[in-house]
Amino acid sequence: MVFQFFFLCPSGWTISVLSSSLPVLPSAFSSLQGIVHCNYCTCQFLNFFCFLCFLSFLIPFCSCFIRTDQLDGETDWKLKVAVSCTQRLPALGDLFSISAYVYAQKPQLDIHSFEGTFTREDCDPPVHESLSIENTLWASTIVASGTVIGVVIYTGKETRSVMNTSNPKNKVGLLDLELNHLTKALFVALVALSVVMVTLQGFVGPWYRNLFRFLLLFSYIIPISLRVNLDMGKAAYGWMIMKDESIPGTVVRTSTIPEELGRLVYLLTDKTGTLTQNEMVFKRLHLGTVSYGADTMDEIQTHLRNPYSQVRPPGAQSSAPKVRKSVSIRVHEAVKAIALCHNVTPVYEPRAGVTGEAEYAEADQDFSDGNRTYQAASPDEVALVQWTESVGLTLVSRDLASMQLRTPGGQILTYCILQMFPFTSESKRMGVIVRDESTAEITFYMKGADVAMSSIVQYNDWLEEECGNMAREGLRTLVVAKRALTEEQYQDFESRYSQAKLSIHDRALKVAAVVESLEREMELLCLTGVEDQLQADVRPTLEMLRNAGIKIWMLTGDKLETATCIAKSSHLVSRTQDIHIFRPVTNRGEAHLELNAFRRKHDCALVISGDSLEVCLKYYEHELVELACQCPAVVCCRCSPTQKAHIVKLLQQHTGRRTCAIGDGGNDVSMIQAADCGIGIEGKEGRQASLAADFSITQFKHIGRLLMVHGRSSYKRSAALGQFVMHRGLIISTMQAVFSSVFYFASVPLYQGFLMVGYATLYTMFPVFSLVLDQDVKPEMAMLYPELYKDLTKGRSLSFKTFLVWVVISIYQGGILMYGALLLFESEFVHVVAISFTALILTELLMVALTVRTWHWLMAVAEVLSLGCYVASLAFLNEYFDVAFITTVTFVWKVSAITVVSCLPLYVLKYLKRKLSPPSYSKLTS
Repeated sequence: MVFQFFFLCPSGWTISVLSSSLPVLPSAFSSLQGIVHCNYCTCQFLNFFCFLCFLSFLIPFCSCFIRTDQLDGETDWKLKVAVSCTQRLPALGDLFSISAYVYAQKPQLDIHSFEGTFTREDCDPPVHESLSIENTLWASTIVASGTVIGVVIYTGKETRSVMNTSNPKNKVGLLDLELNHLTKALFVALVALSVVMVTLQGFVGPWYRNLFRFLLLFSYIIPISLRVNLDMGKAAYGWMIMKDESIPGTVVRTSTIPEELGRLVYLLTDKTGTLTQNEMVFKRLHLGTVSYGADTMDEIQTHLRNPYSQVRPPGAQSSAPKVRKSVSIRVHEAVKAIALCHNVTPVYEPRAGVTGEAEYAEADQDFSDGNRTYQAASPDEVALVQWTESVGLTLVSRDLASMQLRTPGGQILTYCILQMFPFTSESKRMGVIVRDESTAEITFYMKGADVAMSSIVQYNDWLEEECGNMAREGLRTLVVAKRALTEEQYQDFESRYSQAKLSIHDRALKVAAVVESLEREMELLCLTGVEDQLQADVRPTLEMLRNAGIKIWMLTGDKLETATCIAKSSHLVSRTQDIHIFRPVTNRGEAHLELNAFRRKHDCALVISGDSLEVCLKYYEHELVELACQCPAVVCCRCSPTQKAHIVKLLQQHTGRRTCAIGDGGNDVSMIQAADCGIGIEGKEGRQASLAADFSITQFKHIGRLLMVHGRSSYKRSAALGQFVMHRGLIISTMQAVFSSVFYFASVPLYQGFLMVGYATLYTMFPVFSLVLDQDVKPEMAMLYPELYKDLTKGRSLSFKTFLVWVVISIYQGGILMYGALLLFESEFVHVVAISFTALILTELLMVALTVRTWHWLMAVAEVLSLGCYVASLAFLNEYFDVAFITTVTFVWKVSAITVVSCLPLYVLKYLKRKLSPPSYSKLTS
């Protein structure tokens, strides 16, 4: 058997791919003279690394389930169907005797579509069969049920999963960038001061040599120790986050950007597994005149037993629809419709110890209720079928042609599936035509969104109101209806439907038109309400983030209706806010009209699909981003992983604000890596997002404390630490400048050797670094008043204004210390060094105390330890100090006087500022 694959590439060239003939190993590839040989792929519970065309299945149902959670973030299983002409072959070995080829579209980013054809050439005439997304198994998906045989189409960089990934970037925090700007300013000041000194010397002698000597003397202006202190501080912040018992399981995977948690303006979040648990629970059944909730489900069981206890003879028809039906009959018809109208398949686990193809033999299957699980393309469907099982009507088996239900009395009802109409985002509904094997009745069941079903069902006065009531409760609603068909009506429909499917032009429109001919005056059976359970404390967490001034965008690969419902139930969109659903657009004109309509809305949340977003960004990128940024909330549905990352980059480029992305699946990795701060959640979709993120948490609610407490504290601490390290270098450089000026601009160092080393390390390092323990408000207060977080986004803790304040303080204190020592010194120069250096150390320790807002016991220990180290070292510094002089009262009062003059005015100014212009947090701490 020879398969040839032709890829229509942008440049027009084609690639011929030949397959080998042994289906024994997982896909293996070897290249020989430009021809790629591909073994058949036999995969069971295997993670695919290539794109396969599904040729055959090892059981007669010719279908299987795959998991796509690492590709689109959805944890439900997807049904895949084999190519029919290969599945109908009598034996598996016949695959090797046919001649066929596959024509596939060029590799694309879109993970929701595929177009191709399968052609078998050894038939007369040749068999042509179209290939769609349901015939393929993608890379990064897992075969969850059964064993399949496929042939490779895309590999490596051509697979959807690889095309939707991006290379991670090196993230640099905004605080580091701001400190870099200030350091550049300090470098300019260093050069300027050195040039001024040489100029005041009069450029005498080898002035360029003096210039370099002054550059070395004033080099303390450049805070070389700043990087060390900040990196140690970041490590300390990470340790504090991981040791916080209020957010257990949190892991810090980066040591460069903990301060970014305190500067965020936009939070972009995934839906499935992040805001929701992706666990659907049936909550409400409404029949128009009666409603059943969680506490009245036993009444439904009672009503359901009555119809099945009355045995009808074969061929008997149901009662005339004109007669008003009893509640029991209405409940029975509603439950039966829910049990039949779906795409759910029951799956039974094989018995222990059974392997190989024998596991698919019916005799080796355990068909007990406890061994049965339901799989479907949507968790809503599973929740509905699980509910019908709980009330007594159980789906026990299903294949492509039939399904079987078990009644409360144990009777097995068999229904033949005549036609299936799957759910699409355009139709917003799905349907099935079934024939009851016992009565030969043909019934068309349909369920869908209320906006699509309201015009299809017969007139009623309760549907719209009840849909609104359930939506306000955060329930996902589905309207269920039916229509009885005669044999003649169905045969007429089938002929028209088959003819429409054979059309070459406008096939989709013709098929939809034929189906719509049945969708008239359908009998409304019931309205169901299903709750997608939210993660713990999602609503208060989102409310806290909004109060903190953070704008929240939800980016999901799910359907528009589902995303809108979750946005309402999670209170991402408040009940009083309007929602503008961006209509589907395909060209520039439609995008322009829809943007104009959206521009007229005010204080309105935006819901937009990935396809419409792509069109708008192509023609009106700036306008769309500008309008979206004004919205209180934005929901983007049907987003691919690449689109999620693109949205993050657009926000960064157009707003210049800091962004944070949070998700739990492999499809969120690109978004997490593109954001300024990425947070991963360990959930059902694995640890891929968690491992790729900067911070890993176990629950969404932990993001509140992570930002409000740790993010806020990390930023304010690093801002204070950075500026104080700069102050420490500026004050000693000021003293050196004053000293050189007094002594005729001589390029002579004031302090030498160990004094300069000890000043930046042993004598001041511990108190300065202890600022990483400082906090302005208690964690409980920061969580209670998230409005405190808003001030951080303005960057007032570290700015050129605060930097200039510290520069003025450094110049003042350096001048006082040096001039005071020169004014009070005795006849020997060594006394100047002793007085000024001791006063400098005391001033630094007092300035740390002045900067601290909340004392920690380690801060006091650091102060005492540093002072003790300095006093103890005086006995060993005979080279720099006169030991006899520093033990006199004169030395003590002179040092005390200079220190008081340098620090007391600052304490007075700080007291007056807190009284006249207190900071926002001071009212909470008083």
